[in-house]
Amino acid sequence: MSELSLTHTVGEWVTARPSRSRVFERFGIDYCCGGKRSLESACAAEGIDPERMLAELGASDAAAPESDTDWTAEPIGALVDHILEAHHARLRHELPRLGAMAQKVAKVHGEHHPEMVEVAGVLETLDGELMQHMFKEERILFPAIRALETGSGERFPGSIEGPMGVMEHEHDVAGQLLERMSVLTSTYTPPEDACNTFRALLSGLRELEVDLHEHIHEENNVLFPRALALEQARA
Repeated sequence: MSELSLTHTVGEWVTARPSRSRVFERFGIDYCCGGKRSLESACAAEGIDPERMLAELGASDAAAPESDTDWTAEPIGALVDHILEAHHARLRHELPRLGAMAQKVAKVHGEHHPEMVEVAGVLETLDGELMQHMFKEERILFPAIRALETGSGERFPGSIEGPMGVMEHEHDVAGQLLERMSVLTSTYTPPEDACNTFRALLSGLRELEVDLHEHIHEENNVLFPRALALEQARA
């Protein structure tokens, strides 16, 4: 299956094979903001038998084709492009769409499902947080990372460790907002009286959560460590 063991971090497991994220999503293990925990400690925190987890990961590896992109081997600029095209672009499309649906569901169903009023408010907060976050990455951090790799362009004054720390803190905030929406909706489970818009909203929020988990993992556990190592090597 892998040379990795229970002592390796959850982030390392997903970095080595991104399709493993589906297993962690299923068991509720945080591999993005919580990606620096060992697999053993993550299992203990969730009350999961670590041997069962290893078996599940092995089954996932056996079933999944060897098509995962190894972002530790690709150029850093290619990883930045992937994050922009696969994640930032999706957020800019999905957040307004889901926000409009959430406001509609809150207005129509809020009397009998007051939790959806809060969901709409949390989603609006998440939208605002992520728009500012992506702006800072695209205008400041990502260009600095590209300049490190290419040796051209405007270098960041001082170490990029500072802005990366800010981005990781903002990732934590986004993760907390996602967790709140998951709790409010019983893990995005539609009630019996949910209309089609209600159901579509919950399905969209679940997909948003999975994509944002992958997004944060690729930054926290792959891009940022690679960029910092490159900066230190060229110091």
